[in-house]
Amino acid sequence: MNSTFGTGRAEEARPAGPGTAQDTTAGDGDGFRPLAGLRVVDLSQVLAGPFATYQLALLGAEVLKIEKPGEGDWTRNGGPDMTLGARGMGLNFLAHNAAKKSVTLDLKAPAGLAALRRLIASADIFVENFKPGVADRLGLGFEAVRELRPDIVYCSVSAFGHDGPLSPRPAYDHVIQGMCGIMLTTGKKGDGPTKVGAPYVDYATGMNAAMAIMAGLAEVRRTGRAVRLDVAMMDTALMLMASLVTQHLTAGWQPSQNGNEAWSQSPSSGAFQTADGVLMLAANNDRQFRLLCAATGRDDILADPRWSDPATRMSEAASLREELVALFMTRSAAEWETLLDGTGVPAGRVRSLDEMVAEDQFAARDLVSEMSLDGHDGPVHVPNLPFKANGANLHPDTAPSLLGADTEAVLAAAGLGPEEIASLRAAGII
Repeated sequence: MNSTFGTGRAEEARPAGPGTAQDTTAGDGDGFRPLAGLRVVDLSQVLAGPFATYQLALLGAEVLKIEKPGEGDWTRNGGPDMTLGARGMGLNFLAHNAAKKSVTLDLKAPAGLAALRRLIASADIFVENFKPGVADRLGLGFEAVRELRPDIVYCSVSAFGHDGPLSPRPAYDHVIQGMCGIMLTTGKKGDGPTKVGAPYVDYATGMNAAMAIMAGLAEVRRTGRAVRLDVAMMDTALMLMASLVTQHLTAGWQPSQNGNEAWSQSPSSGAFQTADGVLMLAANNDRQFRLLCAATGRDDILADPRWSDPATRMSEAASLREELVALFMTRSAAEWETLLDGTGVPAGRVRSLDEMVAEDQFAARDLVSEMSLDGHDGPVHVPNLPFKANGANLHPDTAPSLLGADTEAVLAAAGLGPEEIASLRAAGII
């Protein structure tokens, strides 16, 4: 965890140049900023789109977050810390919007739309997550944007994509989870549909969109022509189950709820209750099974003709499972994890989130930055990039902006004069 991140002065309107909150002590990936010099115009809200553009911001791009005056991103309000939410800095907003600039524009006003077009003309990437058809009605569809910037990477993020019978529908993560099939594979058999406990479809869609944008940038560099990207939450959810889709379509196999058991169906894999806690174990193949028997001092299991080879092991899966259940009840999950560490048998004690983030592994991977916000007691933690480059992670260089904090500086840099900006302010357009 990076505890040396400077103060993010979120309550000051920052200029369009470098941010005010920087960490100069932690590694910066040896200067790894592959998107430095690129500008993103981001019209997305809530999670998937903002998470995509957050990845771009961490990689060095300048992200202009376009928000509605007086309202902003829906996630600015609410959350477990009501004080921050009341100030338009809800924790769900903070998690995905550091290192961006907040620009307020009323896109229903001709002058607001005109100002946005000036920003688009200087952008390399355009991101929107309206329902299909809305961007076109606003005059911000692909063709209109391409006229402003012929080599733009135009990325649309939506629930079902821009074609197909479901295309016009809106949805959120839990709706997609219910429709894609994952809820009927999650939880114990007979428990009924069970949602995954985090909005994983949203986050995966954001990462999918970021990958698509990177591919789009490479294609623009290759051809010099604009690229239109269509990223859908449902597509992402189904590809997170790619092996299940392949098995079903190819062999007619139908997945079902299997609780905490491994997809391998190996009797020596899955969840095992111990004397204290639950152990997740993955002794899937013959080598891992033999290592497990040796590590636990149970060579007698291998000597038993019922379990001596993989074929008989599967035919006698119930009796083997019973034997292993009794074995793992003799020690705690923490003891078994320690004993199996380094043996080549994947195993881990089930942890709560607070336990995991307190471990040295979490700190070593440098997954979050710690920052302070003016007027808020205590630190705020926001994600870093989920991979290391040149041995180090990338951190946001500025705290999330208050709603509209960067508007005037960004518009001035785009060529709007003081009188134009004052007129937009007076009319409530910014």
